[in-house]
Amino acid sequence: MMQTHRPLPRLTFGLGAGFGQASARELPEEIAVALSFNGSTQAVMMASPADLEDFAYGFAMTEGIAEPEEIQSIEVVETPLGLDVQIWLEPQAEARLTKRRRTMAGPVGCGLCGIDSLEEATRVMQPVPTSMFRMAASEIMAAVASLPAAQPLHDLTRAVHAAGYYSGKLLAAREDVGRHNALDKLCGHLIRTAHPAGAVVLTSRVSIDMVQKVAALGAPILIAVSAPTAHAVRLADLAGITLIALARPDRFEAYTHTDRISQETAHVA
Repeated sequence: MMQTHRPLPRLTFGLGAGFGQASARELPEEIAVALSFNGSTQAVMMASPADLEDFAYGFAMTEGIAEPEEIQSIEVVETPLGLDVQIWLEPQAEARLTKRRRTMAGPVGCGLCGIDSLEEATRVMQPVPTSMFRMAASEIMAAVASLPAAQPLHDLTRAVHAAGYYSGKLLAAREDVGRHNALDKLCGHLIRTAHPAGAVVLTSRVSIDMVQKVAALGAPILIAVSAPTAHAVRLADLAGITLIALARPDRFEAYTHTDRISQETAHVA
C-alpha cells in the first residue's frame, strides 16, 4: 500500500523560531487516482492513496453510475503515474456510463469536473427518505467536537479534509486531500455497512455537489464547519436535508428543515 504521508525537510522563519531553523514536517501524499469502469476511465482525481475501495463504491453511488449490488469487483492497480481503481459492473449499469461521462482530470478543489451539461451539474436529487431522526442542539455541537479525534492524518499534516457520520456517537470517518473524495470514501463505507439514520459531518464548506452526494446517501442532516453557498442551501431545501453550517463545539447556524433540531437530549432513529 502506498504511503499516505511522509516527512519532508523545511526551514522555519519567524519570531522566536530563529533564522531558518531546520526541521521536518509530515505532509500528505497526493496522487492521481483513475476510476475505471468496465475498462474505461471515467474520472481521474487527485486523492490520498487510502480507503480506495470505499472511494470506488462511494463515487459510483453518489455520481449515479451504479448501486453497490451492481459492482462485481474492484482491483487497485499501481502504475508508474498513479493508481488505477478498476471497477467492474453488472451489465445493467452500462447505460449509466454513457450518460455520466467523466473523462477529464478533476483537481481536489472541484467536484464537477467532467460534467458535460448544465442539467447534470445542477441536478436535483430525490428527497431523502422520511425518518424520525432528530438531533438536539447539544448533539449537533457534540458531533462537531467528536470529529477531530478521528482525523489522525490531519493531526500529522494539517492538510487534509474529513467526513464523518454521527448517530449518537461518531460511527465512521474518512480523510482525504480532497473534500469530495473524503465524502465519497465515507459514503462508500456506509453503503456497505449497516448503519442507523444519522448526520454527515464535514470539515469543509458546503457546495451543491456535496449536498448532492449527501442526498444520494440519504442522510437527513448535513453539518459543516464552514459556510454553504446560496445554491447549496436551495438544493438542501429541495432535497429535504437539514443543513447546518459554521458549526463549532459551542454554536452553529441552521439553514433548512430546522424541525429536525429538537429540544431533547437524545436522538431518535
